[in-house]
Amino acid sequence: MIKSILLAVDGSVFSDSVLQYGLQCARQFRAILRVLTVIDIRIFEWAVAIGVEGFAPVIPSSTYQEESKKLLDQKADEVLNKTEKILSGQDAQFSMEKESGNPVDVICEKARYVDLVIMGARGEFARWNAKMLGATLEATTRLSIKPVMVVPKDFRPISKILVAYDGSKNASKALTLAGHFAASLQTPLDILNINSSRDTADSILSDAVEYLSAYDLPTTEKHIAEGDPAQLIVQTAHQLADDLIVMGSYGHSRIREAILGSTTVQVMRNSDLPILMAR
Repeated sequence: MIKSILLAVDGSVFSDSVLQYGLQCARQFRAILRVLTVIDIRIFEWAVAIGVEGFAPVIPSSTYQEESKKLLDQKADEVLNKTEKILSGQDAQFSMEKESGNPVDVICEKARYVDLVIMGARGEFARWNAKMLGATLEATTRLSIKPVMVVPKDFRPISKILVAYDGSKNASKALTLAGHFAASLQTPLDILNINSSRDTADSILSDAVEYLSAYDLPTTEKHIAEGDPAQLIVQTAHQLADDLIVMGSYGHSRIREAILGSTTVQVMRNSDLPILMAR
């Protein structure tokens, strides 16, 4: 199911973690790693900064643009060189690629030809905006047609998995992905349903356990909670000592998200565990 993995690296403090999670997955799935770094050229496109009076545009000179492009290109080469040194010492098959463009567009296009995308929870400016998601990350998780794993700054091996399951279409995809990961990594799997009715929750979870019986899993455990889903998913994962959260992504309409907020975004913002989002 997972035979090629796209690793999006940008030289930020999250890049090492992206590589480590990629290596663990590559070993267990016997997958190829495809490393990608993107030179963000949006600042050179026809967009101008407004001057102090609010009328006169300030357009960088051609010399400034050329020098800036050279610096960004040099930085991308350094990122790939460092990555190659790390991966060359590992038992992994990999390729390296450097592209120019809008990072979201480039990553989503490359994602069409892999089975999984792994990205850091924040980008190169994380030190100044530690509580917010990167714009590239959130847009990519919305637009990618393939599963995306969002990883924290610090790596720890995946040895136990939590899947959030409510019986919906997106959650069913997450259940399949969680079963595949747990079977391949040979890890216990916790299944969480958040519901005000224990009878309904137990019925949903029983169906999930029956489905997962076809997988070669060490153990499966059912868990029921009532309350705010975003808070309880993260809280339960910590209580159960899980190392990975698997969930469906953006299961509701944009209008509902605007009113109540997105569970997916809130989990990504508040979790210090990797999150695997099914598509």
